[in-house]
Amino acid sequence: MRAHLLNNTTAEHYRSTVSAGVERVAATLAATERPFSGIGVDELSPVVDAIDLDRPLGDAAAALDELGEVYLRDAVYFHHPRYLGHLNCPVVIPAVLGEAVLSAVNSSLDTWDQSAGGTLIERRLIHWTTERIGLGPAADGIFTSGGTQSNLQALLLAREEAKVRPEHFTRLRIFTSECSHFSVQKSAKLLGLGADAVISVPVDRNKRMQTVALARALEQCVAEGAVPMAVVATAGTTDFGSIDPLPEIAALCEQFATWMHVDAAYGCGLLASRERSGLLEGIAHADSVTVDYHKSFFQPVSSSAVLVRDRATLRHATYHAEYLNPRRMAEERIPNQVDKSLQTTRRFDALKLWMTLRVMGADGIGELFDEVCDLAAEGWKLLAADPRFDVVVQPQLSTLVFRYIPSGVTSPEQIDRANLHARKALFASGEAIVAGTKVGDRQYLKFTLLNPETTVHDIATVLDLISGHAEKYLGDSLDRAS
Repeated sequence: MRAHLLNNTTAEHYRSTVSAGVERVAATLAATERPFSGIGVDELSPVVDAIDLDRPLGDAAAALDELGEVYLRDAVYFHHPRYLGHLNCPVVIPAVLGEAVLSAVNSSLDTWDQSAGGTLIERRLIHWTTERIGLGPAADGIFTSGGTQSNLQALLLAREEAKVRPEHFTRLRIFTSECSHFSVQKSAKLLGLGADAVISVPVDRNKRMQTVALARALEQCVAEGAVPMAVVATAGTTDFGSIDPLPEIAALCEQFATWMHVDAAYGCGLLASRERSGLLEGIAHADSVTVDYHKSFFQPVSSSAVLVRDRATLRHATYHAEYLNPRRMAEERIPNQVDKSLQTTRRFDALKLWMTLRVMGADGIGELFDEVCDLAAEGWKLLAADPRFDVVVQPQLSTLVFRYIPSGVTSPEQIDRANLHARKALFASGEAIVAGTKVGDRQYLKFTLLNPETTVHDIATVLDLISGHAEKYLGDSLDRAS
């Protein structure tokens, strides 16, 4: 069994085994013609369940053959131009190279004596990002597993900075738009705040937080004797890609002495854009910022970070353990990243971004993100001119929310069912993948455009497929009713 351990004596075995895996994946990618096979859970589950994990195959080639049957053949491929579903991006090759390196070396980024250069690379990337945001010389941050963890840590810091005793946590309030990410509510629950802690602020017709409504909500909070703990502004909402008015929100946060957090998990790609970086005006006033490099920086999952204006606030996540990061290490200026993190053992995910910047540069990333934003603008024009569809809002980033409206059908419920059916039927066909959401009480569909290889022709083709599936459903419904 020692032959399977990666070390100096097995380097050649490592090379040949991993090379075989790379060849298999490359061949699969080259032959992929659809984003999904269309297989159903009832068909695939028995195949996976039938595998006896207590009877190893003993051979990597055999395991790869089996993997082709239970995973590679039926995986959802985000690199395909007709994957238009969730906020999943195709990944850039330098980042995949970084993934291969970090997995093999397997550094843990919690302490200096487990990572050394890895610690310095992560710190350099944090500094690079805070400089792009404009958070100032005292800024700092830490890589995380994703936007949910980043938002949780940011709100933990905000809670502690509010200086309210635990028995009074129910007085704390978080303000965020009705279009913000669900992790705000989830974080409030995990942080022990009351069920009423999160105040939903209405949005305008462009799905941006209404600052007049925010001002009223903050005033009411103070008048009721509650404490405005934080305002969470969103720079790129999940559904609409809308960016809240950051300068106005920053002014209100200063007026009410409230922590300003900007969830830029999606919109962080603007930090690398030469054309659209101005859309993030005001973000420099934030006390904390979430960025997801594994969305608009085209990085493999996971690669995220939480950034703060004042590094001193990260002390609220610090705990010293004698066997790991004793207090004397901080006094000796030994850089242990665990002092800033909610995690202990942590992957060297920063290496993927490092390799990307060293090969492509920030401008290269920004150009890719600008391409998908330009594509969304073209897609909006297509939808706005097509009488079959109702498109909700002109995009700031790269999402399009729309709804198929059949001629001659006036029942909103029937239209809802037609849109739901079209999405499911499209997924089952494997020809394309789109997302869904609700606007008000009505069912809508969503294109999330993060692939520069996607074309306007792809969008038009998928719209025709959606229309066809919806029309067939409505026709079948009429036949059943007659």
